[in-house]
Amino acid sequence: MLITSTILLIGGLLAVPTFGGKTTLHPDTHRELLLNGRPQIGLWQSLLKEQKIKDEEALLVNSQDTSQHTFQTSTSKKPLYKAHCFPQKISHFDDEVNGTFCQRYWIDTSFYKDGGPVFLLDGGETSGEDRVPFLERGILQILSNSTNGIGIVLEHRYYGDSVPVSSFSTDDLRFLNNKEALEDSAYFIENFEAPSSMMSLSDSQALHPNNTAWIYYGGSYAGARAAHMRKEYPHLVWGAIASSAVTHAQINFPQYYDPIQQYAPEQCISTLQSAIKIIDHLLDLPEPIPKHLKSLFGLEELPSNEDFADVISGPLGYWQAKNWDPKVGSTEFYHFCDTLTAGKAGSNIGLISIPASIVNYGKYIKENVVIRCPRSEGKPASDIEECFGTSQDSKFRATDLEQTWRLWIFQVCTQWGYFMPAPLEGPSIISNKLTLGYTSKICRQAFPPGKHFTVPEWPDVEEVNERGDYEIEYDRLAFIDGDRDPWRPMTPQSDWAPQRRSSVNKPVHLIFDGVHHYDENGLDDHLKEPSRIRDVHELEKSIIHEWIAQFNEQKGKRL
Repeated sequence: MLITSTILLIGGLLAVPTFGGKTTLHPDTHRELLLNGRPQIGLWQSLLKEQKIKDEEALLVNSQDTSQHTFQTSTSKKPLYKAHCFPQKISHFDDEVNGTFCQRYWIDTSFYKDGGPVFLLDGGETSGEDRVPFLERGILQILSNSTNGIGIVLEHRYYGDSVPVSSFSTDDLRFLNNKEALEDSAYFIENFEAPSSMMSLSDSQALHPNNTAWIYYGGSYAGARAAHMRKEYPHLVWGAIASSAVTHAQINFPQYYDPIQQYAPEQCISTLQSAIKIIDHLLDLPEPIPKHLKSLFGLEELPSNEDFADVISGPLGYWQAKNWDPKVGSTEFYHFCDTLTAGKAGSNIGLISIPASIVNYGKYIKENVVIRCPRSEGKPASDIEECFGTSQDSKFRATDLEQTWRLWIFQVCTQWGYFMPAPLEGPSIISNKLTLGYTSKICRQAFPPGKHFTVPEWPDVEEVNERGDYEIEYDRLAFIDGDRDPWRPMTPQSDWAPQRRSSVNKPVHLIFDGVHHYDENGLDDHLKEPSRIRDVHELEKSIIHEWIAQFNEQKGKRL
């Protein structure tokens, strides 16, 4: 099958052909529902559908309004950084596939002086626009300012507007894999030319990796990519910082909840464990007891016990959403805990006494989760099923480009795994109805076999782990983690991984009271950051200075 694609460049800035109007959700909502804990696809789809209706209604109103309006200057803030376009190959390995697509990137050259390094931040599994703040006040600004360097955010293939295909069908997603994506970054580094509108260089080869140190940075999935890039492309990537780097892929991942149980407020966790145990017992009883239980949560119209268990596990994703900067992260996990442990009166289902913790749990779910489900007048039951049910395969089969939820799920289903069922033994903060079969069934529902590609029965996690797994190491490769990150069990600083001793060339650092890539963001005034965040930024600056000195020394020997 021959695939071709075209790109347009206007003044070096991005202009791409589109396949019709594209409705998207707010990045925070997208991240909350799909990238923190277990994905909540049904609610994501319902909110997208609601947003699309609003967009169409607004467009209709505007098109019908023919009255003249006084000219008003826009008060919206002009973006500090504009998207540029790199012509990236659709496939680096399939000779039958020709053409390129526009891979977006954002660049800051304001700190650059001759000989300074280039810092490339991998956008990972989200729109690159979500990473642009790190150019302004986060890790890219911190390191570029310290070293007279250039900062670049590179959007991952298929995410944001770096889309090489016209749909997200199983076949069209076949180029979304580790091998192609890693080669994207390598091809970008080797062929990068700075936009003439941003800077002029007397030597066109000044930024080639033979002449300038390129330092790769990534967090989470992109953190694993940073480690893989340093190990597999050492001639292009002089050094890398891998933050919360999930270098170990695993199909069955109940350990996601272990750091939450260990570090979250003790009363909250013990109350939740007790509530879940009772909920599981009640769900095993004959009807109408399960339905009466679900009514406490506003979910009596959800027939599946598994779907019910899935919905009520949603608040646990707020643990991953925490950040030392409340303007960036969420404190909602503690709101959930406060509601859960508020005391008050219990209830009854027939002769069965229901403790206050479950009543409180239900109150939180009704007021913070169920309420978000868009409702149609006269048919609330069908709306609940649409938002939270998973029984209909057809609901997961739309493949248009608005269905961006399919992207990371496809990577999970093909190579990364990370399904999050309940543990088979020991205390648990999620229901035992969440089995491996249930948590992985989306792979079979969403991605039927195509003509050119079939999703494997189980993810090929060895494709990831063969790249280094827990033991991955290389000179000038740093690992930065948060001690209570739910993803730390999958990183080289996992309690299961061989212990490491930090050095300048192989640094490791564990941020106290840190969760997910806590080193990535910063404040306008870095002196106002918490001491543990200032410390890790100072560490990163010091090791980068040493790595650049090594590059210059080696470069001097070559001249």
